[in-house]
Amino acid sequence: MTTLEILRRLCDADGVSGEEGSACEAAAELLRAYTDDVTVDPFGSVIANVYDAGEGAPRLLLDAHIDQIGMIVTHITEEGFIRVAPCGGVDRRLLLAQEVVIHGTRPVPGIVGTKPPHLTSGDEAKKVVDIEDIAIDTGYTKEELLQWVAPGDRVTYVSSFAQLENGRITSRSLDDRAGAASILHTLELLKGKKLPCSLTVVFSSQEETGGMGAATTAFRIHPDAAIAVDVSFALTADADEVKCGKMGEGPMIGSSPILNRGMFDELLDIAKTSGIPWQVEVMGGRTSTNADHISVAAGGVRTALLSVPLRYMHTPVEVIQVSDVDAVGELMAKYILQYEG
Repeated sequence: MTTLEILRRLCDADGVSGEEGSACEAAAELLRAYTDDVTVDPFGSVIANVYDAGEGAPRLLLDAHIDQIGMIVTHITEEGFIRVAPCGGVDRRLLLAQEVVIHGTRPVPGIVGTKPPHLTSGDEAKKVVDIEDIAIDTGYTKEELLQWVAPGDRVTYVSSFAQLENGRITSRSLDDRAGAASILHTLELLKGKKLPCSLTVVFSSQEETGGMGAATTAFRIHPDAAIAVDVSFALTADADEVKCGKMGEGPMIGSSPILNRGMFDELLDIAKTSGIPWQVEVMGGRTSTNADHISVAAGGVRTALLSVPLRYMHTPVEVIQVSDVDAVGELMAKYILQYEG
C-alpha cells in the first residue's frame, strides 16, 4: 500500500479517546504485514513486537497515538437534543453547524444546531459557545434516540478525506494517524533487514485525554530508548513563523529538556548526511506529546520526538504533505539501522 492509501485507511476509521476500537483494528491489520505478534492491551493500545534481536539486545520503541479528538454524550433532553462534553482539545469555535455522527449501538447522524444570525444579539455573536451549551439535532425524539444512544457514546465530526495540490491531503484525525503512517513506512523500509536492536511499535490510546496509553505501554515494555511520533504546527497565514514548522521541509526534530540530547544529535546528523529534509522544533519544557509520558516511565527512558508539520490542528480539515510523512519514516529507518544502544 502507498502512504496515501494507508493514511486514507487510518483516517476513515473512528477512534475517539477511550473508544479507539475501529482505529485499532485498522492499525493492527496494517501491522500484521510485518509481524504476527500484534495485540491490543487492556487499555486499548496496539502493541506489535516487530523484531527480536536476541537476548541482551537493546529494545527500541516507536510510538504514535491512535486516538482522535471528539465528544462524549452526557444526556438527551426531553426535546430530543443530545448534549455532550469534549474528549480532547475540541476547538469550540468550529462546533456550530457541524455535521456529526453519534456512535451508539448504530451510527446516528446529526448536526450541531446554531441560532440564525437574525436572532443573535451583538454580544452573543462575539462569544465562543461553551461545549456544554451546544445541542446536537438528529431529527429523532428522545424516546426514539434512547433505542440507540446512551450517555458515554462518542461523537465524531463528519469529514471527507481529500487530496489537495502539491502532494497535500486534508482529513480529520491526521493528528496522529500521520504519525502512525510514518511508522508503517519505517517498517516497510526495514522489511527483511537485520536490525541491531529489538523493535516494538505501539499505537497508543488516549493521548488526547492525557497520554495514559503511552504511559502504560512504556511501563510494560520498558524499552532502552523510544521515538515518539506526532504532529506539530505548520505555518499558516495567520501564525507566528517562529512557533511553526513548514510543510514540505521534512521532520520537525524535537529539542526539549525532557528529550534526550544524544538522540536529537544523532537524528539531526543522519538527516544531514542522508539528504533528508529536516527542521528543528525547540520547546522550553514539556512537549505536550506522548514523549512526556514515555520519558519518565519505568525509571526513565531515553526519548526523542519527531513531528509531521500539520495545519489546522484539531479541526475536521487538518492538512499535511505526504512527503513529510515519508521523510519521518525514512529518518527513523536510517536511525534504527545505525542504532548502537
